[in-house]
Amino acid sequence: MVKATFHILGSSKPLSGNIEVYGAKNDILKGLASVLLTSGDITYKNIPKIEDVDRTIELLGSLGVLTKEKGARSLVLNAARINGHTLKRDIAEQIRASIVLAGPLLARSGKVRFPYPGGCVLGKRPIDLFVHGWRAMGARMRMIGDEYEFSAKHLHGADITFYKVSVTGTEAMMLTAVLAHGTTILRNSALEPEIPHLAEFLNSLGARITGAGTPTISIEGTGGKLLSGAGTFVTLPDRIEAGSFAALVAARGGKVKIINCDPEQLAVPIEILREIGAVVTVGKDFIIVERKVKLKSIDMIKTREYPGFPTDLQAPFTVLLTQAHGASLVFETIFEGRLSYIDDLNRMGAYITACDPHRILVSGPTELHGRLMESPDIRAGLAFIIAAAIAKGQSILDGVYKIDRGYEDIEKRLRSIGVDIERKKS
Repeated sequence: MVKATFHILGSSKPLSGNIEVYGAKNDILKGLASVLLTSGDITYKNIPKIEDVDRTIELLGSLGVLTKEKGARSLVLNAARINGHTLKRDIAEQIRASIVLAGPLLARSGKVRFPYPGGCVLGKRPIDLFVHGWRAMGARMRMIGDEYEFSAKHLHGADITFYKVSVTGTEAMMLTAVLAHGTTILRNSALEPEIPHLAEFLNSLGARITGAGTPTISIEGTGGKLLSGAGTFVTLPDRIEAGSFAALVAARGGKVKIINCDPEQLAVPIEILREIGAVVTVGKDFIIVERKVKLKSIDMIKTREYPGFPTDLQAPFTVLLTQAHGASLVFETIFEGRLSYIDDLNRMGAYITACDPHRILVSGPTELHGRLMESPDIRAGLAFIIAAAIAKGQSILDGVYKIDRGYEDIEKRLRSIGVDIERKKS
């Protein structure tokens, strides 16, 4: 890992041109985990070159999964021979998605051991949904020091109800159930588009999953038999990346075409952009964002599970609201601690008041000023880049590694539409 900082010179000059959306982190990481359920060659396409992908491939490699490159953003993985059941601590502690590998490994090997999964600090992120699900399927848990170990001679189907909607929980239990004995029912499942995409891919390899994309998913397990044959996983475009680019253009002004995205997955953010005053044109695989008038405030942005407003777009849209006329309420309902970044925005000149740990009032428009900042997490890190791009003067952003975990070549793509941003090794 090379330490670096972003140097960003803010401007009011309108943005222009095209910016491309790459593959979604939240899609490819679950696709990679699914290789543990297979014995054939699996080809992955449209892979974003990001840190979380690299770390996941390292984890898989430590378990015996073979990897070979097949083009610029394409890999072939083969998990015919697995030689362990422990997720390497130094890697698993870095990324939250490491826990998604645990279910398939447990189902395949009868045992899995892992540390508490890492990732961004977004408040309390317990693993109780995973523990409950694996126990319901017959696994036994014990603690070895501060690591978890689950074991089961045979996992069996179970009727599992999530007491709260969880994207990662839904995906992890679905992946676990594919090799179990009998049928598993997942109730109150998440609806994010990555879930039916994962199910369609697994079904193409011989899994039997129905209902993905609805609150109730049924998985008829294979009884321990691996999915065989070759398959191809094409990573979905990153809707969070597309929405963040849209917020940037609306905040700074100009006209930019965001290409290689799926506008249907951004219906709510697009309507919010229009309500605030941006002009948004939607095509089959692109969005054109233009700002012609002064931005106006909105009563409330409330984060919700899909198809509601994504929590991962909350920080970029909060930056956008600092440029709107009037007061806007932002209500974060998914994660505790996800509003901690507002202190840095206020130091830049924003006027944001915390109502309570989940709600903030954003008053605008305010003139932002460049300063030294550190990225607290992946999404707030990109929000800081947006803030710096519309501020007066230069900003220096540390913690670039956290941004690299989720966004490939972000500075190169932003420069292509007029953002003055440079990466410097530190």
